[in-house]
Amino acid sequence: MTAAEPAVDMAGVAKSFSGHRALEHVDLSIPTGTVLGLLGPNGAGKTTLVRILTTLLQPDAGHASVLGHDVVTESAQVRQHIGVSGQYAAVDVNLTGFENLWMVGRLYGLGRSGAAARARELLDQFRLSDVAERAVKTYSGGMTRRLDLAGALVARPRVVVLDEPTTGLDPRSRMDTWSLVRDLVSDGAAVLLTTQYLEEADQLADSIVVLNQGRVVERGTSDELKSRAGQECLEVSADIEHLDDLKDAMTLIGDGRPVVETHLCRARVSVRDRRADVSALLKLLEERDIPVLDLSLRRPTLDDVFLELTESAQTEGPSA
Repeated sequence: MTAAEPAVDMAGVAKSFSGHRALEHVDLSIPTGTVLGLLGPNGAGKTTLVRILTTLLQPDAGHASVLGHDVVTESAQVRQHIGVSGQYAAVDVNLTGFENLWMVGRLYGLGRSGAAARARELLDQFRLSDVAERAVKTYSGGMTRRLDLAGALVARPRVVVLDEPTTGLDPRSRMDTWSLVRDLVSDGAAVLLTTQYLEEADQLADSIVVLNQGRVVERGTSDELKSRAGQECLEVSADIEHLDDLKDAMTLIGDGRPVVETHLCRARVSVRDRRADVSALLKLLEERDIPVLDLSLRRPTLDDVFLELTESAQTEGPSA
């Protein structure tokens, strides 16, 4: 890999299962020392992409490489340089926390003392030292998740794939994980982060790719994506029986289609001219006799971007 090449590169990657399109001509790259946040609803193709990148699946078309090594023809070299923490903890519950990490170190070629030292270092880093000699089957879900994350870092990989790494973690453990990701990046690692927590992507990702039905529907920095969602977001709450009428009225004044959150009895839409658009909406609501429970204006968030891009998604077939 030359200095100019990205640590991870995918071009035109496609994959189908029994006629179901999981990925369609996906392009992405991750420069060294950066985090790419991969977002998308269930079934968007995120897990399929991760499996291809980590050599567990072969693409039907396109090319993917890690540190210059092709994921199909040089899969062994790729596996030497990546650390992976998947959605489900890959640990042996009958071994202790120390034994799990020591075993991973040995599999990566560390000597006995080197594997032990690295295991102890990570157990301390992930606040697991006090349970290091306990069988993992006695761990809580959050502790098991932290041990799995530690296992992905035993060999100090240059590329780290974190597939929803903080699912099931308490707020403190989530913050600890964020700090760890920042440390990895500062040390020069490239990180692919898939997450359902949009705040997580907002905090950590240098760039973001949004997948929907196997396609890249948007990409950019968090600030760039927010700016595309509109300058401000108008939120209006009404009784459940008036939500459809409220959506129709907001369609007339908004910049784009309103997003309705039925469970919150609320609709929101991007606006460009706050004074004129709010005045126009209030006039429409009065004319149509739609009572307003609450109205507010705020800057757009990454959640707004995500919902706007994926609200019309129709998941086809099983989740990929």
